[in-house]
Order: sequence, then C-alpha cells, then structure tokens
Amino acid sequence: MANPLYDALFGKHAGRNTPFLLLPEGHVITHAGFVDVAARYANVFTELGLAAGDRVAVQIEKSPDALALYAACVQAGLVFLPLNTAYMPAEVDYFVTNSGAKLMVCDPNKAEGLAPVATAANAQLETMDITGKGSLRDRAATHPASFATVDRAPDDLAAFLYTSGTTGRSKGAMLSQQNLLSNAQTLTKHWGFTERDVLLHALPIFHTHGLFVATNIMLLAGGAVIWMPRLDVDQLIRFMPQATSLMGVPTFYTRLLDHPEFTKDLTRDMRLFISGSAPLLAETHRSFEERTGHRILERYGMTETNMNTSNPLDGARRAGTVGKPLPGVELKVCDPDTGAPLPQGEIGVIEVRGPNVFQGYWQMPDKTAAELRDDGFFITGDLGLIDDQGYVQIVGRGKDLIISGGYNIYPKEVETVLDDQPDVLESAVIGVPHGDLGECPVAVIVAAKGAAPDLEALSALLQSQLARFKCPRKLLLVDALPRNTMGKVQKNVLRDEYAQTFAT
Repeated sequence: MANPLYDALFGKHAGRNTPFLLLPEGHVITHAGFVDVAARYANVFTELGLAAGDRVAVQIEKSPDALALYAACVQAGLVFLPLNTAYMPAEVDYFVTNSGAKLMVCDPNKAEGLAPVATAANAQLETMDITGKGSLRDRAATHPASFATVDRAPDDLAAFLYTSGTTGRSKGAMLSQQNLLSNAQTLTKHWGFTERDVLLHALPIFHTHGLFVATNIMLLAGGAVIWMPRLDVDQLIRFMPQATSLMGVPTFYTRLLDHPEFTKDLTRDMRLFISGSAPLLAETHRSFEERTGHRILERYGMTETNMNTSNPLDGARRAGTVGKPLPGVELKVCDPDTGAPLPQGEIGVIEVRGPNVFQGYWQMPDKTAAELRDDGFFITGDLGLIDDQGYVQIVGRGKDLIISGGYNIYPKEVETVLDDQPDVLESAVIGVPHGDLGECPVAVIVAAKGAAPDLEALSALLQSQLARFKCPRKLLLVDALPRNTMGKVQKNVLRDEYAQTFAT
C-alpha cells in the first residue's frame, strides 16, 4: 500500500535540490528542504499522540512552515483543517469542536484567547507565527528530517474545508486523497503547467484556491512558487518578470490595472493569468486584454468540489463564462424542484459529478443526503446555464434568486445591464422583503472611478431593456460592496442592511 497524495505531491521531491519556494526577501527553499521540514512536523504529530484519521485544525498566517504542516498531515495520514485567520475565538470554537480536532495550531498572539477553546474541545494547543516560529517549530527541531509515511487509500480523508455558513451553521466538507489528487492532475494538464513554470502566489492558504489548486498544481508539476504572505500589488509588479503564471481573485486584476507600472512589457514572459473564487467583470476582461495582450482564464469551483469547469488554455476564453466542464467532470443544469435536466440555454441549478466531488458533510447525514445524490451528482446550489457553444454561465446562487410577485428574477441578468454602463464599476442586485410582492429587487451600485451615475437614467435604461418585473424598484449608490476574503460579494450582508427598504 502507499499514500497516493503524499507520493504524488511531496515524496517524489525527496533529495531534489531544485527551487520550490522563492521568498520575497531572497531566501530560497528547495523541494528537498521543504520535504525535510514537513517530515520533522510529521514526527511531532506522532510524538503528540496523533494517529491516522485525526484532525489537525490550523489557524496561522501564511508561511513556508504553514504549508509544511499540510504536507506533514498528508504524510502522517492526518486530516488537515485550515481556518480563516480572521475568525474570532467563538467562531473557531465551532470548527474545532465540530471536527473533533485533536490538535490546534494558532498564532502565539492568539494563544491566550484560544486556550479555553482548545481545552473545552479536549484538543492540544501549539503555536506558529508568520515566520514559522513557535512551539511547534521548537519541537520539530529535535526530530529527524525523515518519517515513515503512513499508508492511506484513495478514499481516505485528507482535509476538511468548512463552508462559509451564510445560511446556517458551516458544514465540514470532507475531501479525500483522490478528490484532491485527481483535481490537481487534471488542472496541471489542462492548464499546461510544467517544471518550467514559476507561479506568483499571493493567495491565502486557508482556502481551496490558494492551497489545493495553486500549491497542489505546482507540487505536481515540479515548478517554483514566488511565495508572498499576502496580496501586495507592488510585489506582484516587482516579481512578475521572474514568473510565468498568476492565480488570483478579481481584486488582483483590478488593482494591477490601477497600477501605473503594470504594462504589456512587464507581462511579456507571463504564460497564463487565471482568475476565480468570484466573478470577473467583463470590463476587467476587456481592460486587461487591451493593456497586456493577455486574456484572463476564468474557471469555476467550490469548497466541496475544487474545480469543475475552466475556459480553455488554447481556444476562446469567453468573458462572462467559466468555460466548459473539466475532463472527467460531468455537469448538468437541472430544474430546482424536480431535478430533471433542462434544455440548453435554460437557467437551473448546476449539478456536478466526478472524482473531484467531496465525500459528504462531516456529521451531517441529512445535509449530505439533501445535496449529494445517490448517483454521485452534487447539487451545487449555483444557478447557471449552458450556452450554444457548451460554455457554462453562472447567474448566481440559488439563495440569491429573487421571487417577486410569483416571478423569478435572476440578479445576474440585471447586473449585466448595469455593469455595462460606463459610469458603473459594479453592481449587486438583491431581493428584500416587500409587503405586496413578497420580495422586491434592489440594485446596489458602485460608481466607476471619477463618475457620478444618474440613478434615474439607469432606472429608465433598465426599463427599456428588461421586463418591468425584473427592474429594481430602488437603486442605491455605495462606495464599495461588502466582500469576503476571497473577493465574493456578500449579498447576505446587503440583504440584512437593506431589509427595511420597503418597510411601512
């Protein structure tokens, strides 16, 4: 028996003195050096009494050692549970308790506040700061740089990722070795990554995008990663001439476009720009291509599945779409009430099936049964359609659907009209309570830089292009839309904020 994920991503790099992590201050960590560090941490986990299948909750800042903890968990057969660094102790308490984590790793500065959480959950507590220093590294220093890799099967769990929980308690998505490995193998090939690639990495690693997409691909391909602690546009500009690729959220690209030093010449050696985790505005697509000659590749994934679709490496990358299903992934658009597949071009709930689809929600059999069908199709909750060229378009989340006076309103349709206007940077259309209609659409608008949108004119424009029931009864101008750490607009926050708009 073997450990498929460890063997494919980490084990093959033992003794390979090629650059892996290139740090901004100039330090280089080789593949072999990284594997050695991970082995030391795997020894620590064993010393602490952890056994295969135990969960390790990690809430620490991004660092090479933080990434090594992921590798160590895979090597020791443990389940890695990364947590958003912004979570407060009360939030962390739920994740640690619900997962049954045996070990929790936090920043030394948060140890005092999280100690009661660990104690209540009967979990051990160790520390690691943004440089990698802390009690865990101190322990690791006394252990050898080798570890007898624990055997695991493809269906054994490798990670938990908790959903954002905007409609209730967060759910722990259980991801197996095969879920993670199959997706990394598909994406590496589909996007053409090789050992010659150098990836600019400024994403957080508590999320699937930065951890299971970006780093897994580069480990599988054997290339190098320019390892940035966080998004710093000046650093992106500085290191771009040394890179071949960038993975980011839309914010990366809008901020690059705002930077005077971001030019076509700067990007001449770049092979690929990838965007995900939130929709990319068509205007950003156009501006980026005009500035650099590169067309951003947009794709679609989620916590429970990693990546499902992608625009092509070679071929038309269509703004407003997330491309076609990846090899090995089946995707269909279904009637939300009956589950029956819908004809091409009709909007429904997206369902996916493939080796990337998770194993279910931890200790939530009812939720698992409700969202994961017996035939393996996962009901994503995302609303979308498949166009006449086979490209998938996402029009919103099911919970964002507005039902006004019995009519269905898909926010994306209204937002597209608004976002196409030169005075509008972006918009979010939400449904708020209405005494007569049940719900009523409201448009929340951010002005383009230096612009002052005429809200009455925008309202008239909408009425000239859309059925009257789809048109927002009110347009509101704001400085910015609320977003989560991955750049997704938090419509639940907007719904709460404007819930009394039509109150009498």
